[in-house]
Amino acid sequence: MFDCEQIRRETHVGNGNRAKQEKQNSDFIRYGKTKKDLQRPKRLYSFDVPKRWFSHFYVISVIWNGMLLWLLLHVVFSGEQFPRWLQTLLYVLCQHPPMDKSGDEVSVVLMLVLLLLQSIRRLIECLFISVFSNGVIHLVQYCFGVCYYILLGLTILCQKTFTENKGEVVTWSHSIPYGDWFEHVSGPNYLAELVIYLGMGLVFGGLNFTWWLVVMYVLFSHALEAVLCHEFYVKKFESYPKHRKAFIPLIF
Repeated sequence: MFDCEQIRRETHVGNGNRAKQEKQNSDFIRYGKTKKDLQRPKRLYSFDVPKRWFSHFYVISVIWNGMLLWLLLHVVFSGEQFPRWLQTLLYVLCQHPPMDKSGDEVSVVLMLVLLLLQSIRRLIECLFISVFSNGVIHLVQYCFGVCYYILLGLTILCQKTFTENKGEVVTWSHSIPYGDWFEHVSGPNYLAELVIYLGMGLVFGGLNFTWWLVVMYVLFSHALEAVLCHEFYVKKFESYPKHRKAFIPLIF
């Protein structure tokens, strides 16, 4: 005969483990304001780093990808090769020798210039516009962001012929944003960045498969963050506009 009490205990334990795993997963993917009201075990707080460390991503991107752009321009105009260490990195990442002069160098230079400008813009936003308050991000998210911006420039180099006006903080409290793209979506910053990456993909004529993998990552990761942001606004403000979508106007 089945021991009903044992089954009940095992079911209870299973539900508890599942709830515990869901909390850990939620802690991992949420950051900033979407993580503020999350009930978490104390041990998970040891993995928190300040959200203002977002600026580190763009400092690294400006320095690293600026250096890659300088090296690429040196190769294009002097006819010399990349340094040996960079050739090794590109071979490991791309599984083919570094880009030769096949006509793609103009697109690659343009891509790195656009990436550098985007990184400079985001760095300026982080340093002089964004108000991070006491928000946090997961340590793994931070490490992933650092690696992401280092690998992004290398991915571009893998391309070959593969056919208040004063800027003062008015309040530290969250409020409903209005104006421009905010009238249509809760995360216009995520949508705008996706559009930027799509445009950069078109610079390659839409033929760089590796770059479209980057675009897919940006699409899914930004969609997730936009949804979490949208849920935060809807939960916090009863008067939040009903017509406003999370990520894509009129659709999602």
